[in-house]
Amino acid sequence: MNKKILLTIISIILSLVLLAGCATAGREGKNDSSEERASENFAVNQEGNSNSTNENNADKENDNGSSEENTVIKIGATPAPHAEILEKANEILKTKGYTLDVVEFTDYVQPNIAVNDGELDANYFQHQPYLDAFNEEKGTDLVSIAIIHYEPFGIYAGKTASLDELKDGATVAVPNDTTNEARALLLLEAQGLIKLKEDAGLKATVNDISENPKNLEIIEIEAAQIPHSLQDVDIAVINGNYAIEAGLKVAKDALATEDADSIGATTYGNVVAVKKGNEDNEAIKALVEVLKSEEIKKFINDTYEGAVVPLE
Repeated sequence: MNKKILLTIISIILSLVLLAGCATAGREGKNDSSEERASENFAVNQEGNSNSTNENNADKENDNGSSEENTVIKIGATPAPHAEILEKANEILKTKGYTLDVVEFTDYVQPNIAVNDGELDANYFQHQPYLDAFNEEKGTDLVSIAIIHYEPFGIYAGKTASLDELKDGATVAVPNDTTNEARALLLLEAQGLIKLKEDAGLKATVNDISENPKNLEIIEIEAAQIPHSLQDVDIAVINGNYAIEAGLKVAKDALATEDADSIGATTYGNVVAVKKGNEDNEAIKALVEVLKSEEIKKFINDTYEGAVVPLE
């Protein structure tokens, strides 16, 4: 009797142990499957992220590649109006496979030195007489490839409101340096106020006045000071840049200005210059083509309202 009871108890215990073992194995199997699925999901996510990153990198590489395909033209310029005009031109050039790198200068020496030394491809800030004088003085070998614009001289009213009202013996202020004085006298001649000797040209001074029907008194003043002397004279001939600085609007305030085909405008038009031998460079040709375009001419006219005039 006791043996039977004991055997029964032992059988029950063994059954319970076996059942517990099976349950544990089941749970371990489920955990293994969950871990495997989580591992697989992590791997998939990592692969997706990797592909996304690679695609983004590829996109960036493509973007950089397209930018790098453009030929860079490095050009020196003074800030206004030259650098401003070039920035506008750059928008157009980018569509033609070129990109401008505009380097701004505040002096008139370094832009030419940099082009001559090959640090710049071109520059845009000066007129032909200055370029010629620079080459002669510094021994550089730079050439002009295009005339882009000029900044016109203007006659402005002082004590007399118009040219028709000028009286005999009226006073006229002109710049006292040779280059600008000649330009001022040529403008006065173009308005019929004086007449110069035939061979005076761009070296004209007051001594070259051959006819002065109104007996105008020509007063020579340092160019930058003329706007401040307007109240002391009847009329004054003022450089375009000094007129702008004085708040004078060429189109609105000037009684007369240089014509685009005048000797002053064509001679003192601002040029694009390169080192000799680079005149036929395709990138430089593209630059000139854009600077001469109708879009740039419109930009100049709309922006500067007569203070800067595009040339053909």
